[in-house]
Parts: sequence; C-alpha cells; structure tokens
Amino acid sequence: MSLSDYRGRKNVILAFFPLAFSPLCTHQLPTVQREGPRFDAFDAVVLGVSVDSHHANEAFARKLNLSFPLLSDWKREVSTAYGVLDLERGYSRRALFVIDKHGRVVHKDVSADSGDLELVPSNQAALDALGELRG
Repeated sequence: MSLSDYRGRKNVILAFFPLAFSPLCTHQLPTVQREGPRFDAFDAVVLGVSVDSHHANEAFARKLNLSFPLLSDWKREVSTAYGVLDLERGYSRRALFVIDKHGRVVHKDVSADSGDLELVPSNQAALDALGELRG
C-alpha cells in the first residue's frame, strides 16, 4: 500500500500506534474507529501503522472489529520517515498525521509519552485540520 494510491482522491489519516494488543493501543484504536463516520464526511481514509507483523495487526484488527487496515512497518521505514520511531524501544510513538489529497502533511500530533492515556493524539484536532481543508 502506498500513499500515492490516495493522491488526488482521498485525505489520509495515519494513526501510528506502538504495539498491537497493548492496553493503551487497545484504547486508542477504537476511539479512531468511532470517529470513522466523521472522517468519512471529510473524504478521509484511516490507516493504522505499527512495527508489528502483518499477522499480529490482522489479529488485533479482528479483535477490535476495526474497519480500517492496520499496516505493518516491520522494517521501521515509515516510522523513521515520519520521525516517530522510538529508537530506544524499537517501535513508533503514538501519533496522528493528516495528509491532504495533494500528499502534504497538514497536521501532526505526536505523543510525548506513548504510555500516558492523557497524551493520546487528539482525533478532534485531526478532524479540525480536515475541516480547515474545506475552507
């Protein structure tokens, strides 16, 4: 899968999460799922990203009944490119990016502490950024 698949057609929400089946990720991703209709209204697709294998992500998505795909960044290339890889721990920090239809990052919210529930990236801030794209 590539972001270029959506260029000119859809806005993209990249939802980085550290590890499948961890307690805070089990909280974060369902909150993104609940906002699905609102993201859809802004012509946006959601893609979850973690360093877990595609097998783990598939099982995690099934467990949480997610309607959006969870992509494997097994080689940590995407996390590195977006500046969210925690080198010490070997996984990405919790983050939300909004990428517009032209492929530009128009919003990013990266958690300073991926283990703090109070610092989970804001879905509302991502929605606000999408709203600003409409003008």
